[in-house]
Amino acid sequence: MMEEIEKLKPELLSAIEKADTLTVLDEIRVSALGKNGRITALMKTLGSLAPEERKTAGQVLNVFKTEIATALDAKKEALETEALNAKLAEESVDVTLSCRPETAVGRIHPIAQVIEETLTIFAQMGFDLAEGPDIEDDWHNFEALNIPPAHPARQMQATFFFPGGSLLRTQTSGVQIRTMEKKQPPIKIVCPGRTYRRDYDATHTPMFHQIEGLVIDEKTNLANLKTVLVEFFKLFFETDDVQVRFRPSYFPFTEPSYEMDLGGAMARNIGKEWLELLGCGMVDPRVLKNCGIDPDKYQGFAFGIGLDRLAMMKYGIKDLRPMFEADMKWIKHYGFLPLDEPTVTSGLSMNGGRK
Repeated sequence: MMEEIEKLKPELLSAIEKADTLTVLDEIRVSALGKNGRITALMKTLGSLAPEERKTAGQVLNVFKTEIATALDAKKEALETEALNAKLAEESVDVTLSCRPETAVGRIHPIAQVIEETLTIFAQMGFDLAEGPDIEDDWHNFEALNIPPAHPARQMQATFFFPGGSLLRTQTSGVQIRTMEKKQPPIKIVCPGRTYRRDYDATHTPMFHQIEGLVIDEKTNLANLKTVLVEFFKLFFETDDVQVRFRPSYFPFTEPSYEMDLGGAMARNIGKEWLELLGCGMVDPRVLKNCGIDPDKYQGFAFGIGLDRLAMMKYGIKDLRPMFEADMKWIKHYGFLPLDEPTVTSGLSMNGGRK
């Protein structure tokens, strides 16, 4: 056996050294240490030897087996390192090269464009910007807005709830509550942001964008509300020919409450005669009281506009859903090059829009 080991050792070590691929190396490993390998076969003959001879031969054979296994592992590591270096060399990028002229220019999403235009207009009308968290608590999203736990309006909201009672806000009205809790009138703010409801069709998406407005002082009335909204749409659509209608409605946080529809050319742009665009009304005195504002002294109005629908009407987009599907063809068709429109200089901004 000793003679066989002395003869086999240089043969295997030489074969391991010459192996140039992991496949060849694995074949050598199997031929030496596999179930029917040459070293394995020598191990099987130990039982036929005398006890003293078996002890000596076993020690030598174990040392030999360990030496071959160590040589195989070292060669495997060397071949893997060599393969990795070769791959890295092939995939290297020269970062000092100048940009290729055909590099595509990014485009501004229609919703981001609408957010920018909307904030600019309201800034010109004297509104301040207010923002708040997407994940709200029950008080700011419902109870402070005059929507107690058993109120049917909670079912209308189709809310995403988290364990523990927190939720994804169903409107940005919570920002209004937070502002009124911290500040006494006069208040004149807009609250843009993402909102969430379990709804999905051509004109509704589970995540959508709103901008809400709130004005609280001692004399604000419905005539002021209508003037603000009509003037906003004239500026937004860049025309004096704006057709609107106000329909009596119900919202727990305003009284009286109205829904405003937009008609004319803007509605026909997406195949409609009229399209519901916003809810509005005078702030309910109980909401003011919940926020620590005296309803006998102060009054005001609030409104909420769907920014996604504004984009639909202005740019002739008939279905909301492709806005959120990351289709580059759609983005190239409806998106804006960065210099298509002037940038906002009002200082208002929000996540997803430009400053």
